[in-house]
Amino acid sequence: MGMDKILALGQTALELGLVNALTVLALFLSYTMLNVCDLSTDGCFTLGAAVGALVALAGYPWLSLPVAMLAGMASGFVTATLQMRMGVQSLLAGIVVNTALYSVNMAMTGNKATLSMNKTETVFTMMKDALAGTALSAQYKLIVLIVAVALAGLFLCMFLRTKLGLAIRATGSNADMVRSSSINPVFTTTVGLCVSNSLTALSGCLMAQQQKSFDINMGSGMVTVALASLLIGGVIVASRKRIPLRVLGAVLGAFLFRVVYALALRLDMPAFMLKAISSLIVVLAISGPYLRKQLPLVFRRWKAGREGGRA
Repeated sequence: MGMDKILALGQTALELGLVNALTVLALFLSYTMLNVCDLSTDGCFTLGAAVGALVALAGYPWLSLPVAMLAGMASGFVTATLQMRMGVQSLLAGIVVNTALYSVNMAMTGNKATLSMNKTETVFTMMKDALAGTALSAQYKLIVLIVAVALAGLFLCMFLRTKLGLAIRATGSNADMVRSSSINPVFTTTVGLCVSNSLTALSGCLMAQQQKSFDINMGSGMVTVALASLLIGGVIVASRKRIPLRVLGAVLGAFLFRVVYALALRLDMPAFMLKAISSLIVVLAISGPYLRKQLPLVFRRWKAGREGGRA
């Protein structure tokens, strides 16, 4: 593989990793900080893509970003309401919302499973026009994604240091303690899920505009991808580190996951095996710390058995 192909592969992985990084940051807030496993991620990602595509097709590409985030907030609010006010378990609430969002997305697109934006102005084409004639004109996609991820990461770092952010973190650690401290866990959970789902929808919106197309199944498996990336980032940056480093680790995890994906594609692996690779990465990321502790013990036992056999 030549250097040009390696650089092209790295840039593609970086661009896809940055798009997915927004969903990873969403799970960082809901799964890591709030201790809620939100399984509505797949549907919310597609919701953001559908809203972003429709608003861009209407001629308002920049407006598509905040509108997609508002749609994601609405999804998070419904999930939180089912979980905190109607007594539905968090996993089941996410599944219910994810299932319902399929119908919502199809209804918004007029029962169309795909939408094309080949001749539509997007935030990426606008950045391309703005950078025309400059040295960065070829990197317009990367610049848009870097700015989006940087702003999202900065927002999370600042938000989690506020009183509300600290209350959300405390709710994830011990909801009973928070309740005894006169903090309403229903409110903190609702806010946390709304913010989390807004980032997921933003990720879907940027993905649709980057690919210049919308597909009803484009969010399928996104929760697995994001969770694997988050766990990889957790291995890179230990959980005891400060929030900015953990946010950076989540972004790096998204990039590394896409690098593995890209390498698998370069090795001519069948497309239907990619989901199995995602599952394998999740297993390795979860069991990695445990296996790392067990390997010295296994090696010592093997060495002792070998020496005993010689004796």
